[in-house]
Amino acid sequence: MPSLAYQISPADFRQRRLLQATIAILAMLPVFAGLAGVVMGPGFLGETTPPVDLSSHVRFLSGLFLAFGIGWYSCIPAIEKKTERIRLLAILTFSGGLARLYSLVIDGVPSAGHLLGLGMELVVVPCLVLWHGQVAALSQSRS
Repeated sequence: MPSLAYQISPADFRQRRLLQATIAILAMLPVFAGLAGVVMGPGFLGETTPPVDLSSHVRFLSGLFLAFGIGWYSCIPAIEKKTERIRLLAILTFSGGLARLYSLVIDGVPSAGHLLGLGMELVVVPCLVLWHGQVAALSQSRS
C-alpha cells in the first residue's frame, strides 16, 4: 500500500504535517507541567509547607496531566486514523477546563499560567478536534 504522501495532495499533506507539529508543540505543556507537579508536588505552585493530603492529590493529578500529554503524543503517528483517541483526550481535557472555569468563578482569577491552561482547554483543544476532523476527512476521501 502506498504511503499517505502519495494518496493526498501536497497541500493536504502539509495540513496533516502542520496539525502533527502543532500537537507536538502543544503537548509539551501538559508533559512538562505534569512532570513538575509529580516531582515538586505543590511546591510547583509555590506552596512551601503543604498538607500531606494536598501533596498526594497534586502529585496524582499531575500524573494524570503527564499521561494526557503522552496520550496527545501517541496521536501524532497516522494522525488521520486517531479520531476516537483525539476525541477522548479532548473530552477529558475540556472537562478539566470546565472545572478550572468553575474554580475561576468560585475562587477568583488564577495566575497567568492557569489562565493559559484554561484557554488551551476550552478554546484550543476544541479547535484541534475540528482541524483533525478536516485532516481525517481528507485522507478518507482519498482511500
